[in-house]
Amino acid sequence: MSGAGFVGAVIAFFASIGRMLLGILAAIGRVTLFTLRTITRALAPPYYPGAFFRQVAEIGWFSLPVVGLTAIFTGAALAQQTFTAGSRFNAQSTVPAIVVLGIVRELGPVLVGLMVAGRVSSAMAAELGTMRVTEQLDAMTTLRTDPYRYLIAPRLFASLLSLPVLVFVANAIGIFGGYMISVYKLGFNASGYLAVTRNFLQAQDFMMALVKAAVFGFFIALMGCYHGFRTAGGAAGVGRATTNAVVSSFVLILLSNLVITVIAFG
Repeated sequence: MSGAGFVGAVIAFFASIGRMLLGILAAIGRVTLFTLRTITRALAPPYYPGAFFRQVAEIGWFSLPVVGLTAIFTGAALAQQTFTAGSRFNAQSTVPAIVVLGIVRELGPVLVGLMVAGRVSSAMAAELGTMRVTEQLDAMTTLRTDPYRYLIAPRLFASLLSLPVLVFVANAIGIFGGYMISVYKLGFNASGYLAVTRNFLQAQDFMMALVKAAVFGFFIALMGCYHGFRTAGGAAGVGRATTNAVVSSFVLILLSNLVITVIAFG
């Protein structure tokens, strides 16, 4: 390769990196502007309590079965794995503490966030995306109904409210799953297991779980509404919006979980 060709290849390489970084910054800017526009319009009347309570039922109540099953299976599996690993070092007594802290601090909020994101964020993106490609959003604007207030704000606030409740329930169910397999399969004393659980669980752990849940709920609704609102290209565009909503929700949930954990325990 000649000197000019090598220089051209290097320039093309760094140009592709620059385009990627500019695309990421532009996407962050679009999401930020969408978030600010949604919040400012959501705080001003008119309000739509009926739409809000419908979203609470859709996000919270109808997510309970999958959240409950995920939590109880995870708690039971965590207890079994902890017992198996602890038996190698004669540390089986750590099972109650590890189960309660692992569920409340990490597994409960994260798994609930991921499960609800897969169910709810995709549904929001598909619904709003369909409304966009069929010009229903434009019709709402023509009829002087603000889509941000009527469609996005209820979903955002309902997700903020529902996720902490779901995480609280999931934590209780997950701890119960670990209790069941520890007492009835691994041979733990029931009262002793509960005593260790109470001693190791602190209010700070529950508060951090609820903070994580609220942040996750915000990102789930935001990504679902954002990608659905920006859908273009017909049915294929709706499919892309659904996929992008789920993937971006997952990434933001895992990233924010790391940030909150480092801030709380760093």
